[in-house]
Amino acid sequence: MGLPMNARLTDAARPERVASAIRPAAMSAPALPFVLAGREDTLIGQGCLGRLEAGPAPVEARVRAYFAARPEGPRLLVGALPYDMDAPAHLLQPAELTRQAGRPDLSGLLPRASGPRPLAPAGAPQWRVMAEPTLPAYRAAVTAALDAMARGQTDASGERLRKIVLSRSLRLAADRPIDAGALLQALARDESVTTFCVPLAGTEEGGVFIGATPELLISKTGAALLSHPLAGSARRRADAGDDRAAAEALAVSEKDGREHRAVVEAILDQLAPYCAELGTPEGTQITSTATMWHLGTRIAGRLRDPAMSSLELAALLHPTPAVCGAPRAVAARAIPALEGYDRGFYAGAVGWCDAAGDGAWHVAIRCARIAGGEARLYAGAGIVPGSDPAAEGEETSAKFAALLQAFGIDEDGRPLDAGA
Repeated sequence: MGLPMNARLTDAARPERVASAIRPAAMSAPALPFVLAGREDTLIGQGCLGRLEAGPAPVEARVRAYFAARPEGPRLLVGALPYDMDAPAHLLQPAELTRQAGRPDLSGLLPRASGPRPLAPAGAPQWRVMAEPTLPAYRAAVTAALDAMARGQTDASGERLRKIVLSRSLRLAADRPIDAGALLQALARDESVTTFCVPLAGTEEGGVFIGATPELLISKTGAALLSHPLAGSARRRADAGDDRAAAEALAVSEKDGREHRAVVEAILDQLAPYCAELGTPEGTQITSTATMWHLGTRIAGRLRDPAMSSLELAALLHPTPAVCGAPRAVAARAIPALEGYDRGFYAGAVGWCDAAGDGAWHVAIRCARIAGGEARLYAGAGIVPGSDPAAEGEETSAKFAALLQAFGIDEDGRPLDAGA
């Protein structure tokens, strides 16, 4: 990405003219930095030299114009793309950038509070958990989607819905401010995921967007590109035998296999016109996180035009059938009414793009938006003919588990050590 491993750019390393120009913006840095911590490397961006403005031009064109107008600072933008690509992206240029090989201990990289700390309520946090929508309402939405598929219902375009991804959210309220840094460190203990933190200062939502995603939307280095879609899931089990059986059942599940193939084929079809080489060298495999089994397929290719931006590729693919459905336009039109809320950055993408167009974008799942003492968690499931509403509701509960375990509570807000 044009920055060597273990490199560090600071104000002190730049001419005084540049340092003076950026210092006021850097002083308004959020309490937590941008963090993207994966298996191979960790990227941390501190401070803010500027933000990408909204506009009618495609996001990749606005990024090129941004770097052309700003020669100072790290040649890289970091942040989040919304689920609805018509909504504003949240991309900022950090004032200070650190990249390290592997996944370091984040505790040494996160800022510490200075000055006297306010007295916190004694004992463990007390939580209230509100499901929005409720689990019965979610199952009813799944049933409605299945009924539409069974009837062969078409929308105004005349196309039939074949798959739709429906999500639900949990709103958590604590009796004290949530320690987002501690949550980030807890999520980072699962080395099978990419942990992320995106400060949302300056956005309508505010707060911070934190998660632990297992899914790579697209990465691009020169002409080389990678995508690793996941679709088809099963909850992991505490008993080793039961856990192995869950993985084996997923591997032969006709419903999950059909759901997964739809995602892979859509990505291959969208990338093929831009690639000189494209394939799935390892085929479909079972992958896992600490809480879930998934069907995953690594897609590798080489672009015909190495100048094509990672953001352009992300915009081409997003939203994939793994977070939206098929046909994409039909599912996208149906989702808002069935879910009943705005996804925001959930099911969008988090990552980075440099001035050369290289970058990496990860699907924003297993995530939460945190502001003060409140957090909103999200989880979804792919609905296809043969789906069972109760089982799909259970799948969303399983996907909430990664974040709920980091909070130390279950879906009802009870402490996990209380035997619930």
